[in-house]
Amino acid sequence: MSQAHLAYKHRVNLGSYYTPPEIVNTAWEMIAPYVNSQTTIIDSACGYGDFLKDCGQALTIGCDIDGTAIDVAKKHNDKTQFFQTNALCNVSREKFGISQQSDLIVVGNPPYNDKTSLIRHNIKDVDFDIDEDIACRDLGISFLRSYNKLEADVICVLHPLSYLIKPANFRLLKEFTENYRLIEGRLISSWEFPESAKHTPFPIVLALYQRDTQGMAYSFIRSFRFRPEGRGNFSLGDFDYINNYIDKYPKKRNRPTYVEEDVHRSENDNPLFFWTMRDINALKRNRTFVESYSTNTIVIDKQKLDYYAYIDVFKRNLHRLPFYFGNCDVLIDDNLFKQYKSAFISNTVRHHPFLKKHFQINPIETQQASSGLDTYFKLLLGEHHV
Repeated sequence: MSQAHLAYKHRVNLGSYYTPPEIVNTAWEMIAPYVNSQTTIIDSACGYGDFLKDCGQALTIGCDIDGTAIDVAKKHNDKTQFFQTNALCNVSREKFGISQQSDLIVVGNPPYNDKTSLIRHNIKDVDFDIDEDIACRDLGISFLRSYNKLEADVICVLHPLSYLIKPANFRLLKEFTENYRLIEGRLISSWEFPESAKHTPFPIVLALYQRDTQGMAYSFIRSFRFRPEGRGNFSLGDFDYINNYIDKYPKKRNRPTYVEEDVHRSENDNPLFFWTMRDINALKRNRTFVESYSTNTIVIDKQKLDYYAYIDVFKRNLHRLPFYFGNCDVLIDDNLFKQYKSAFISNTVRHHPFLKKHFQINPIETQQASSGLDTYFKLLLGEHHV
């Protein structure tokens, strides 16, 4: 049920969004093999209690910082024990009356609100206490850390796929990943959540974790096969990425030192600039080639100009990619790219005529270039081509 009592600003800061019932049911199907008479199931950010069911043999607990949400949840579920409290403060089993002997399962859709993200940044104001050992700029990571602190045996929650596939985020989960192993990961588009679907869709994973002293390294995630709805499976390790060929971010020493009034310098010696890259969804929002320097631009190594042309064309072909590539780096098959390089350069020159003099390859006809690009992307993406 949508948390209709919350204003938009508070819904953003509390991360309180309606979860479609089919996703709730899938989560329960995933945890069902682990439920027995000794099991306690908790949703520590339960909202109206959509994820809490009467499963007979297990004790269910709901918790939320929002008192109104807890009151509504109680009216719809009289067999669950509810707590109106901040689940990220003074985290312990004792706080919820859970014995150390109980098999503990966490289920739900906890908030994921990155305070540093530019999206909705003007209304973000997380002002509640969080235990120092689990605090993070992103509430979702704090919740995952809290599950480790509770020593949950099984966890089945929704969170951005970027927590796992982006190395910087994965490092923030160090204490969590040292103690849990991903068993199953089903990929869902953020567009499945109507209250949060106002921006570019990003991939969410319904992740099933099991406590495991072996934990998981990033190499495990790179080879893990995620399951997108309606498609086969997807693994990071199936592809090569553009960051293996160029710089994605500006170098501190890269600021151009040229003087524009220097009449002795050849026009071809002038620097070329490209907008900073983060991931495919950021590429969707941002520019590629730019004609002036700023703190957000990369000074292009002209020996790698072909690869920047590749990214420029890739941006215009993002409609070919399914949502679950959104937080990945730009994909590339370098050998295949070299076969179709003239098609990429021709397309870039058509959109940025000032670049023509910088390429060694003569442009080809538009129709021929389009055909080459179509073949390249179908071969690159295979079953993932939209």
